[in-house]
Amino acid sequence: MTEDEIIQFAAGLPGTVAVTAGEDTGAPEAAWGDTFISYDPHGDAPADRWQPFATIVTKDYEGFDTASDLNRPGVFRLNIAVGRKRFEELLGHPPAAAAEHRAGIDFTVTDRILPHPAYAVQGWVCVLNPGEATGPLARALLEEARDRAAERFERTRPNPA
Repeated sequence: MTEDEIIQFAAGLPGTVAVTAGEDTGAPEAAWGDTFISYDPHGDAPADRWQPFATIVTKDYEGFDTASDLNRPGVFRLNIAVGRKRFEELLGHPPAAAAEHRAGIDFTVTDRILPHPAYAVQGWVCVLNPGEATGPLARALLEEARDRAAERFERTRPNPA
């Protein structure tokens, strides 16, 4: 799967918006080129209020997120908020135990579901360059994450009077 294929797939999910950060989006320069996938069924949420359920990151964030070595040519990382239960199903331990398992993980390997190097404790997983081994699962996880975001949206939106 390419970045564009992931963006097209995600943007095709009902109520989903995929925005690639750039100067024109008002995003900080450090985020330019990264894509944020959110649930916004009416297309009217201000950009600063989007809570993404998935992101595509194309580079390291020095001093914060360098474990995946994303500065390698052609490497990107798909990040997906899967929640605690699904995280444990996928990785065999709860998000709260992510730090205990970190030492044995090669965060630079491609086409493998991994805990997110910075946000695993919040129930996020990632995959670098999804391919044959992880492509179908990545699509399914994006659909599940979109459904969770839609449920959260419905629970938290104000009731019209």
